[in-house]
Amino acid sequence: CLTSRYPRESFILTNKLTDEYFKTNDDIRPFFESQLELCGVDYFDFYLMHAQNKARFRYFKERNAYETAIELKKEGKIRHFGISFHDRAEVLDAILSEYPQIEVVQIQFNYLDYDDIGVQSRKCYEVCRKHNKPVLVMEPVKGGSLVKLPDEAQRIFASLNGGSPASYAIRFAAGFPGMLVVLSGMSSIEQLRDNISYMSDFKPLDKTETEAVEKVRGVYKGMELIPCTACRYCTDGCPKHIAIPDLFALMNAKQLHRDWNANYYYSNVHTAPGRRASDCIKCGKCEGSCPQNLPIRKLLADVAAEFEKADGNDD
Repeated sequence: CLTSRYPRESFILTNKLTDEYFKTNDDIRPFFESQLELCGVDYFDFYLMHAQNKARFRYFKERNAYETAIELKKEGKIRHFGISFHDRAEVLDAILSEYPQIEVVQIQFNYLDYDDIGVQSRKCYEVCRKHNKPVLVMEPVKGGSLVKLPDEAQRIFASLNGGSPASYAIRFAAGFPGMLVVLSGMSSIEQLRDNISYMSDFKPLDKTETEAVEKVRGVYKGMELIPCTACRYCTDGCPKHIAIPDLFALMNAKQLHRDWNANYYYSNVHTAPGRRASDCIKCGKCEGSCPQNLPIRKLLADVAAEFEKADGNDD
């Protein structure tokens, strides 16, 4: 409905190469051509080596995936070649040093992860600036965590002159030099209109707003929340089909909103026989897929301890 209705130059289209879709280098071009065909286009504006970390970069490198992408760019089938990245800053530095042909880098960047020792948003951003690479921002509202705020954080933003919680999170990310695009996963026309309202005439956060963001960050840091972004990569290979992100969201909801009926939703909505947190067989497949490197098996045990204390324990 996009490519058949609008001129090709009127929109920007991005796609990615994921490791699960190729075993050898010979698999890459046929897969890429199928992506073009399915999208109904002759080229992609951006094409990313998906979810790069130390191990996945090795997988791509051993199969000459980067070289193939560079060739496709020379052929005009890719306008801009880049990576999306989930690892420590020194790994990103090594990748960009080895492949200076990389044009853009997509990183997780938001005010909560800015100085997080695991995500390292700030450090990864600084590596991008060091290598003069424009940044594509993902997770500016951290999977919705920076929209559904705890009460104390809501009061902080409410004291300002209007603006949604999402607006402060997205403007925080967009206000740094070198940010080319801020990705926003919108699920309603209201969210779309909200984004347009402050991004069509963009202004970075002022001093008062920046101080408010710092206070909100302090509220979050005082809470023990699971930093899950609900990407759902963990659920694809789960042999027990446990809805891991949903259970983590319930755990966080119980922490954020004490009066919310999380126990009911755990027992009656997000679990089924054989799919409760306690049904985890600790195979570890989920942890190998998690961009946040969460100790999912331990966290599921914590969820089980919280929600499965007794049958029918509804708030």
